[in-house]
Amino acid sequence: MDGWQEVVRSMDHEHEHMLRGGTVSNFFLRESLTLSHPVFVGGCYGLMISVALLLPLYHDNTQNGFLELARDWGLQSLVIISITSVLGAFSIITSILIKRPPARLQNWKKILFAFPFMGLSIVSISIIYGFGGQFFLELGWFFYILPGPLWVHLSYAPRWRIIERIDRGLDPFEGMGKTIYGSNSGPSDPEDKELDEVVEII
Repeated sequence: MDGWQEVVRSMDHEHEHMLRGGTVSNFFLRESLTLSHPVFVGGCYGLMISVALLLPLYHDNTQNGFLELARDWGLQSLVIISITSVLGAFSIITSILIKRPPARLQNWKKILFAFPFMGLSIVSISIIYGFGGQFFLELGWFFYILPGPLWVHLSYAPRWRIIERIDRGLDPFEGMGKTIYGSNSGPSDPEDKELDEVVEII
């Protein structure tokens, strides 16, 4: 772990900043690269948002007892964790194939931060009051789950791929036409690139 950190610390400021990432990336990358693999990070995100489902599911199962609540929550959590883990695997495979640098999402953080709360509100209203039908519920699930896999796909998985190559002593930027957004090669506007990728995923 110290090896890749030393290499990153020796890079120019832009590349160092790109590979260090923000608070969330640093939280995961302080562990071993195996435990911080995008598959596990995606699953961890799925587990975290599953915990928030306890309240609406508890309200919906007040008449059925604890065992029914545990069964429903366990099933929902298993589905969510599976989805977010599979999306994490898809993200790292895509990152290996495309070899693009991590996207900078600071301009999108406020929007992405609000999505889980919007989604949880919609899902809770749908579960508790039966409002809106199946489409309303599915829309809530989409908003609720989207931000984590989107962050993993655009930012975390490409960062992890580069760091993992550094840790193995390989050229981290081999095969990359652009090593960082804002450089002279490739698209001149990183925000346009990020928006295109967000639209493509949605």
